[in-house]
Amino acid sequence: QVQLVESGGGVVQAGGSLRLSCAASGRTFSSYVMAWFRQAPGKEREFVASSRWSGIDYADSVKGRFTISRDYTKNTVYLQMNSLKPEDTAVYYCATTYGSRWPTSIDYWGQGTQVTVSS
Repeated sequence: QVQLVESGGGVVQAGGSLRLSCAASGRTFSSYVMAWFRQAPGKEREFVASSRWSGIDYADSVKGRFTISRDYTKNTVYLQMNSLKPEDTAVYYCATTYGSRWPTSIDYWGQGTQVTVSS
């Protein structure tokens, strides 16, 4: 059974930093894309960043502030978030999908972790 467990969310002041972690279990994820999405209140879920064998991608809104990294030995993906803004407030979700199905579909979602940035 595949599980994605996020951690690291919390409350931080604008300009601060947080590091999210997502530990994946249940299979080998080396051929899978691992990604972060977020959903703010009243808004649709949106892409934040992804890591795959061919490279890394970021949403324009987080470029230069967020960094995604991946530890293949631990099946874990991280999201380092710096220079946080109030508009980054959202529930952050870890997601994974087999490489050829990205970005058309997502195979698995985590339960989400709340990030709140106060002004």
